[in-house]
This record gives sequence, C-alpha cells and structure tokens, in this order.
Amino acid sequence: MQVSSNIWHDIRHIDVLLFDQFSNHCLANTVEPLRATNALAGRDLYQWQFCTLDGAPVASSSGMQVAPHVSLADATGDTLCVMPSYGIRALDQWTVVRALRRVADRYGVIAGFDTGPWLLARAGLLDGRRATIHWDELTAFAEAFPDIDVQRERFVLDGPRITCSGAMAAFDLVTHLIGMAHGPLLATDVAHLFMSTDRTPAQGPAVGRPGRMVARALNVMQAHLEQPVSIPDIARRIGCTQKTLESRMREAMQATPQAVYHRLRLNRAYQLVIETDQPVSEIAGRCGYDNASAMTRAFRTAFHATPTQVRRRQ
Repeated sequence: MQVSSNIWHDIRHIDVLLFDQFSNHCLANTVEPLRATNALAGRDLYQWQFCTLDGAPVASSSGMQVAPHVSLADATGDTLCVMPSYGIRALDQWTVVRALRRVADRYGVIAGFDTGPWLLARAGLLDGRRATIHWDELTAFAEAFPDIDVQRERFVLDGPRITCSGAMAAFDLVTHLIGMAHGPLLATDVAHLFMSTDRTPAQGPAVGRPGRMVARALNVMQAHLEQPVSIPDIARRIGCTQKTLESRMREAMQATPQAVYHRLRLNRAYQLVIETDQPVSEIAGRCGYDNASAMTRAFRTAFHATPTQVRRRQ
C-alpha cells in the first residue's frame, strides 16, 4: 500500500505500550533517537509517554522497573507502539486483544515492535498487510496468520501500520522515520551521535543512510573536521568527479556536499559542547572555525541556541 509521506510528519506524540518482560534494549533504541532529534533540532519534534494496559508498573526482561505515565485507556498520543518481547504466548489473550481493538481507531499510526506484531495480528490490525516480527517467531507467525504477507525484514512500513523485528532494528526504523519526516541530514546527525552512520538497514529506502560512495565521502569529512579539505579534494580521494559526488550527495542527503560537511562540523561542536567543559574558542578550532564568533553564529542557526545556552540546558 502506498501512503503519503505526510503521515510520518504527523508522528509527534508517541504512546509506548509496555508489558512485563519487555526489552529495555528495544525501548532505548526507540526513544533515544527521538530524544537526540529534539536536542539537535533545538525544539520538541517528538514527545512520548509510557503506558500499560492497566496503568500498573511493569518490569523488563532484565528487571528494569518502569512506572507508566498512564493506562492505555487514558493515553492521548497520535501513534501507538506496542512493545512486548518475551512471553508473547501468555499475552495472547482476549483481554489484550480487546484493549487494542478499543483504541485502534484513536491512533493514526500503530506499530508493533519485537513480538508486538503478534498482538496486532491477533487484534486484526494487520489483516491483508505486509508485516514482520522477531525472526525467532517468523515461521509461527506466518502459520498463525495466513492473511498477512509475512516478510523476513528488519522493519516493514505498510500504510498506517509499522512492524519491527527487534531491538537492533528499532534504531534503524526510528532513524528511517526521522529521515522521512525531517530530512536525511537530521537522520544522519542522529545516527552519528550513536556512532551508527556506517550501518545500513536491510529494508526500505536509505533515508539518512548513505550509499557506498557517499559513505566514503562522509568518512573523509569526519576525518578532517578540524582542518577541512575542499570538496574537489574529497572527490579525488574517493575516486570520482566533483559533479558525481555532488549528484550522489544530493540524491542521498538532499543537500550539497558543502552543506553536509558544514553540518558534520556543527554536529561535532554540539557533542563537544555537551560532553566537555572546553571553552567555545577551543571547540571552534577543533571544528574548523576561524573563531568562536563564527562558530556561535552557525551553531545558533543550526540548533536554535548558542553553545552557552545548550550547556545551561544540559
């Protein structure tokens, strides 16, 4: 099913439905990219809250206790992420299915993470759609729900339904959605913060995920943040013409190589601002700026705050 990309712009307030034995790895890989996106954008592009069926606390598979903000019945987001992990057979019961059916019409987008697609399928929310699930359950899932086009993918987007195969894929999925809604450059910024720019998801267009030539160019840029090199020099180093590099960069990143390079330098500056107590003048030098004033002006334009203001918020 083809769907307008506007639906991804409408994902702003996310309700994460947790169950006992959920994966805190999957949860972190879902919400931490959202937090980083807000920080890099300088405003709250995303909000989220945790909920459970009855509003009672739950514990992850590793024993992490989570006190939810609300019960599912009182949740008010535009997107619902259903996130069980272990013990899915015990959760496959009428009370859970009924609760999901009751709230389904309230949400513009419903996603199942890890083994969550099983519950969505049982509630009839994936009928006639493409979907995936944690690969340990893939065969059983296909046998139990023959009306679903089950695919061995890291994640699948089908209209207002999203399914994701597990914790590691959750990060790829969320950065993919960030790229669709807010552009590949911001998605790449987020991936870079988590040292994940070289990973390529197994499904979906590479929004915010560069091809091989662009990835090589990004590596050169990353290696020369303090003493920037020219775009023609970067093209020569990776064995292509400047015109080819510009074309590939625009296709993958929707920006010129100059703009991407500038953003990477600012991204490094942002990291140094929040992770160190180095003077702004020193950070400017480490990120290829002639002086602190020049960096501060660029920093404020990109992040809607000065380095000093960002440090105060931290």
